[in-house]
Amino acid sequence: MTETSLYVIQQLINGLTIGSTYALIAIGYTMVYGIIGMINFAHGEIYMIGSYISFIVIAGLLGMGFISLPVILIVALIVAVVIASTYGWTIERVAYRPLRGSNRLIPLISAIGMSIFLQNYVALSQSSRDVALPPQITGGWTFGDPSVFEVSFSYMQLLIWSATLLVMVLLTLFISRSRMGRACRACSEDLGMTNLLGIDTNRIIALTFIVGAALAAIAGLLLGLYYGVVNPYVGFIAGLKAFTAAVLGGIGSIPGAMLGGLILGVTEAMTSAFFPSEYKDVVSFGLLVLILLFRPSGILGKPEVEKV
Repeated sequence: MTETSLYVIQQLINGLTIGSTYALIAIGYTMVYGIIGMINFAHGEIYMIGSYISFIVIAGLLGMGFISLPVILIVALIVAVVIASTYGWTIERVAYRPLRGSNRLIPLISAIGMSIFLQNYVALSQSSRDVALPPQITGGWTFGDPSVFEVSFSYMQLLIWSATLLVMVLLTLFISRSRMGRACRACSEDLGMTNLLGIDTNRIIALTFIVGAALAAIAGLLLGLYYGVVNPYVGFIAGLKAFTAAVLGGIGSIPGAMLGGLILGVTEAMTSAFFPSEYKDVVSFGLLVLILLFRPSGILGKPEVEKV
């Protein structure tokens, strides 16, 4: 294989890695929108809080003398998911539930306010500087001719791919097979009728925020381990990219959020490979504009039908 081919394969691996985590965050956006038709712009900050909690737990356990990395990561994941889910539930109760019957612009402004509040809350409590964590998972595989170009696939990338695939499968089974999942789909179809049928829609909406926050926390742990750095403002950028992925794939569609995240990640990686890295956002958002021009509902989204 030529050097260019190997280089493209390397960037494809990198793009799918980042795109997988975008997909995890994007699902939180698409689930909330699919049920209550609103965008949770504080969702990126939940991802950021998940990263901080993971770093704190990992550093604390290492400082206490724990040496079993699987145990450390599992404990960090559980703590991050529990705390992030609590934040997600709180955001729904504080910023959304009291405003649910009002004009859609009002909850949107409330969510933006919650996003700014969480950014500054973390900056004040943890400082606004970057927090670094030494690499916990090292090593991997290399392919190709060392004299031409070597393609590397790290254990960390394998963990991200495997964790994302497992979460997607479990979420799909939850939505399609479980009683609560069927209730979520019913709320997505017609919230008012679902309420009349005796289903506690407040509980289902709160569950949606909790599940989305848990997925964001998982992404926070994985991306935190991958990059090794976190600060109070990473949530805004990651949230914006995940929201773009959700719209690209078709907001309201869980498979669309997965597909949109992967497409966005690969697009960014390929753009950074052949052009200055400053152009990656230009190309990514340009792709979004093109998709919405020709398919306004996104790749897998369904056009909304006006009910009269």
